[in-house]
Amino acid sequence: MSQVISAERRRKEVRKVILSSYFGTTIEYYDFLLYTSAASLVFAHVFFSNLSAATGTILSFVTLLAGYLARPIGGIIFGHFGDRLGRRKMLLITMGLMGAASFLIGCVPSYGTWGEWAPATLVLLRIVQGIAVGGDWGGSATISVEAAEDGKRGLTAAFVNMGAPSGAVLGSLVLALFAMMDNSAFLHWGWRIPFLLSGVLVLIGLWIRWRMSESPLFEEMQAKADEQEKKETPLVAVVKNQGKAIILAALGTVSCFALQGLLASYALTLGTTEGGHSRTAVLVAFSVASVLQVGALAFYANLSDRFGRRPVMIFGSVAGIVLAYPIFWMIQDGSTFLLYLGMILGMPVVQAAVYGPSAAFISEMFHTQYRYTGASLGYQIASTLGGGVSPLVAASLAAVGGFTPVALYVAALFLVGVFIVKITQEGTKLDLGAAEQSPATKTSDGKPDLQTA
Repeated sequence: MSQVISAERRRKEVRKVILSSYFGTTIEYYDFLLYTSAASLVFAHVFFSNLSAATGTILSFVTLLAGYLARPIGGIIFGHFGDRLGRRKMLLITMGLMGAASFLIGCVPSYGTWGEWAPATLVLLRIVQGIAVGGDWGGSATISVEAAEDGKRGLTAAFVNMGAPSGAVLGSLVLALFAMMDNSAFLHWGWRIPFLLSGVLVLIGLWIRWRMSESPLFEEMQAKADEQEKKETPLVAVVKNQGKAIILAALGTVSCFALQGLLASYALTLGTTEGGHSRTAVLVAFSVASVLQVGALAFYANLSDRFGRRPVMIFGSVAGIVLAYPIFWMIQDGSTFLLYLGMILGMPVVQAAVYGPSAAFISEMFHTQYRYTGASLGYQIASTLGGGVSPLVAASLAAVGGFTPVALYVAALFLVGVFIVKITQEGTKLDLGAAEQSPATKTSDGKPDLQTA
């Protein structure tokens, strides 16, 4: 890929990258988001059975948060080696780690059998999951952006993000199938089967990724880099040269992770306790919205290739401000129709508009020599603050004020997103192969502020 190649061969290589990114992240997020649903429905009963229901639920979300806190660590570790040794190698390792951790979660004995060792082991495996996912997204997004054809970066990179709802659908449907069991059997062993199935799925993912080629821009960068550039640690280099870009990437997208995380976790509790819906009904509604979200992500990403990342993401953020309260009101109302409508407004309408262009939006901010590290940090900080912290914040807010303060919290995050994306330079037309080209904020004359990026 570093030499001149035919257009047809390049298209084939791009298709391999897209297939690898999509199916790889689908399997990764099947594992990661399956844990999110299980934290809402199962873990309080299985691993914190010695505590009250409310305390057990909060602690289940604390274990959920542990995985999100580990994601930036995974981004740093795998970003470092991905920027040094290549994107493809790291993506194979992250896939294997995620599959092993998820399989073992399905094997952890309950608190009644293993005592304090049970929740401790659960937290440890969740951290391994977080490290794996933290390292995976940056590699998948980076290799997709770097391999994309001209004018299609947003859509090509969006396949990475499309894997998240696809994995959520797969995990939710499998869990919903077993949730139809007798409650005692489901809590005793039924919930474990979806985690054990990840051992099979990860083998498929590894085979797909093994067939993928390395990033052409990475190979060209390695051939041209001087000895000083090769010696400089990617983490140090990206923080020193583009620290502002990391902050902008995180704050510009944190809202979509918060909404996604709350609809995958808090909404399950809200829909079953306040709305009176069954576990299966809420999981299926979430799955339907996630299926629609896959197409919506492609739609919004394609729009961002035509009109720019910023207008599309600002539209999604404004919609989030307006619809935050109605979405949660619909989920708790008790109407099946409103349950589905709330999920659909939340996922394919609001969340997808911000999340769809985000892989390209974030990756375009960073230079090739440390794009894996920079994109990973920006994304994983956003996912930690949004998807990891938000369910815990929501559980605490809901305990004292119901869903209204939760909706206001989400609306406030989208308001932050509007401001941050508005001051960020558009990256759609950038030449990623050129040196020192990545944007961060606009200067007074409207040009990229590269020196402080």
